[in-house]
Amino acid sequence: MLIGELSRLTGASHRSLRYYEAQGLLTARRGVNGYREYDEHAVATVRQIRTLLDIGLSTDVIRTVLPCVRGELRDPAHLTWCDDLRAVLSRELATMDDRITGLQRSRRALASYLAEA
Repeated sequence: MLIGELSRLTGASHRSLRYYEAQGLLTARRGVNGYREYDEHAVATVRQIRTLLDIGLSTDVIRTVLPCVRGELRDPAHLTWCDDLRAVLSRELATMDDRITGLQRSRRALASYLAEA
């Protein structure tokens, strides 16, 4: 399928699809006309990428996690726990927790400045 059809089926823009390809998350063949041609698995792959981005993973982490993902990601049971996957996701969760703690600290400081003004 061509990029337009993949975009229509997944809701991902052409630009996003090219970005996923540049990041090594999605592969496409080139036709004789130079157009990108995606196989039948590309729709599921794009949906998986978008779900993983929505939960806050970077494309670097997604590149590690994506080979372990099977089917739709609405249910964690669809993850195949390949080597180190749990460790990667645990590290990402800890990083998110650290960012949340930092943001909460900053928010409290800002709120106190506004309360005094």
